[in-house]
Amino acid sequence: MFDSVRSRLTLWYVGVLALVLVAFSVTVYFLLAAFLYDRLDDHVGTLAEETGVSFIRKMKDGEPETKAAASALDEHVGPRLAAAIFDREGKLIADSPGPANYHIQWLTPDFIPESGLDVYTLPADKASGVERRIGVSNASLDSPPKSYVVVISQSFDLVTSELKWIRLILFLTVPVALALAGLGGWFLARRSLKPVVEMTEQAHRISAENLEQRLPVVNSRDELGRLAATFNELLARLDDSFALQRRFMADASHELRTPISVMRTATDVTLEQERRSESEYRDALKVIDEQAHRLTRIVEDMFTLARADSGRRALQQNDFYLDELMLETARAAGVLADRKGVSIELDELTDIPFHGDEGLLRQMVLNLLDNAIKHTPPGGVVKLSLAQHNGDYNVIVSDTGVGIPPEAQSNIFERFYRVDKARSRASASDAGVGAGLGLAIAKWIAEAHKGQLKLQHSDQTGSTFVASLPSKAEVRG
Repeated sequence: MFDSVRSRLTLWYVGVLALVLVAFSVTVYFLLAAFLYDRLDDHVGTLAEETGVSFIRKMKDGEPETKAAASALDEHVGPRLAAAIFDREGKLIADSPGPANYHIQWLTPDFIPESGLDVYTLPADKASGVERRIGVSNASLDSPPKSYVVVISQSFDLVTSELKWIRLILFLTVPVALALAGLGGWFLARRSLKPVVEMTEQAHRISAENLEQRLPVVNSRDELGRLAATFNELLARLDDSFALQRRFMADASHELRTPISVMRTATDVTLEQERRSESEYRDALKVIDEQAHRLTRIVEDMFTLARADSGRRALQQNDFYLDELMLETARAAGVLADRKGVSIELDELTDIPFHGDEGLLRQMVLNLLDNAIKHTPPGGVVKLSLAQHNGDYNVIVSDTGVGIPPEAQSNIFERFYRVDKARSRASASDAGVGAGLGLAIAKWIAEAHKGQLKLQHSDQTGSTFVASLPSKAEVRG
């Protein structure tokens, strides 16, 4: 039960509220108790002074001592009070018994002030067992000079009763308030966390087969809504990754199946008859060799991209000259160009030091040249140049081919994508036909060096690819 967030939130809420209510109740109780005791002190003290003043005034008006004292007590003393007037020798002049016929006795000298007013707590006697609060006031007559002591007493019963009711009210209301707060907190927590429950149930139903489903977003502006939206963005990225993986697997299977099918066909045809001429065997082996080379290249390219995607292809960084790399790559691509009747032109280069992965950059330039040679008809020209622009080195490869159709230009960097799929797959016996991975690998190599590869221009006069490489950037491993 306490493993759920809803239960813990409710307990925390009720616990904090309980601390607040207990602290509030204790504070209110003690403040109210202090107020009631102060009010009792003010009451008995004020009555003692007023009774003394009234007694002296009546005596000055000529009333006898006993009558003036009784009249003053009747005038000021209420039914819940006990009162008495003594002279300084302790003689009782008049008294007014309180509840339960309580009579005030002469006090010890410690309780009688020399002048003015004092308020004391009188310990409980054996008869009543009740503590009392007394106000003792001095009253003096000038002529003839004589002093009196006025004592007003009231028990703590009324204050005790009021405090008892306050305690009872607090003892009843605090648990009820906590119970109601707990129910309300449970309801609010359940209502607030309902989107989390729905997201959890929906997340359990989502798998690799239905990644197109999304979590419900109740309120896109609150924290849970933003969490659901973020999770939906993650699902969208996963869906795209799975779709790319499925497409990659389908294309890879198709690309691998074609050369294998050609090799099996060549072997089956050759082995149909027991006797074949040496030239027929050589022709069959030549076909098998070409397709084996094609398979090797496809597998190597796939392995390169797989390692790049997983981050396990660490770049081997070192210092070298970019112009020398381009010269060597152009010389290597010249063999393919001569075989097709295409010429390669290399602009004059100056010494350009660079820091990066020399092997990968050589592969990038070679892939761009290979792609240009494949799509340039015999007699065409492939140009390779190097320019510096805004602190970047731009490796430019252009050809005089037929160009790339506008509708295909946005997809040429996708894996296994080829503009003329029908021709390339129908010509599977041509080992020079690629699998559509060269540009994808070249793009990854450029981005690994914090650069970019883009198609700058393509029409009926040819295509131009530009790989921009930052001259002072730290490459990614």
